[in-house]
Amino acid sequence: QVQLVESGGGLVQAGGSLRLSCAASGRTFSSYAMGWFRQAPGKEREFVARISRGGSRKYYADSVKGRFTISRDNAKNTVYLQMSSLKPEDTAVYYCAADSLNGVVHTSPQEYDYWGQGTQVTVSS
Repeated sequence: QVQLVESGGGLVQAGGSLRLSCAASGRTFSSYAMGWFRQAPGKEREFVARISRGGSRKYYADSVKGRFTISRDNAKNTVYLQMSSLKPEDTAVYYCAADSLNGVVHTSPQEYDYWGQGTQVTVSS
């Protein structure tokens, strides 16, 4: 089992940057592919990015490609989401999630096994 805790959210102006972190408990962090999702008020939770267990494969939603970067440090049991050139439409609660399956690209929330509590990101115009 994995427990996930996100941090790093906040208020930023459009065009600014933020780095989100997700710290995982347990010794099996490297056994999970990790994903970031976001959910804006009144909208469904949507896929943002995913990284494989070892960090060599990364996938992004078209809406964030070129602006966001996912990375992980398995020695620190942490996954990151570096967000740049932020837009007001990036405003949402951001969640990290762990997926026990590594060889596929899961983009649906239902395909992930464990979730953090979320961190709010607000981008002002």
